[in-house]
Amino acid sequence: MGGTYPVVMGDRGRLVVPAELRERLHLDAGTPLVLVETPHGVVLATREQVKALVRQSLRGPDLVDELLADRRRQAAADDAA
Repeated sequence: MGGTYPVVMGDRGRLVVPAELRERLHLDAGTPLVLVETPHGVVLATREQVKALVRQSLRGPDLVDELLADRRRQAAADDAA
């Protein structure tokens, strides 16, 4: 599924996405793409891929569940006292 594709920056900052990759990812002329700078390098992604990356990075503990569990522990401790 993955692969490495060497590209060279052209005049005025243009990059050419290799045909094999464009075909496999169904990237047509005019497809909006986003360059994302990460600590590991630059990632080229579609808008949908970027949305998925953002959602994944925002995942964390469910604060509502943690608060409810804490309140239940406090209530149980109060009832036991």
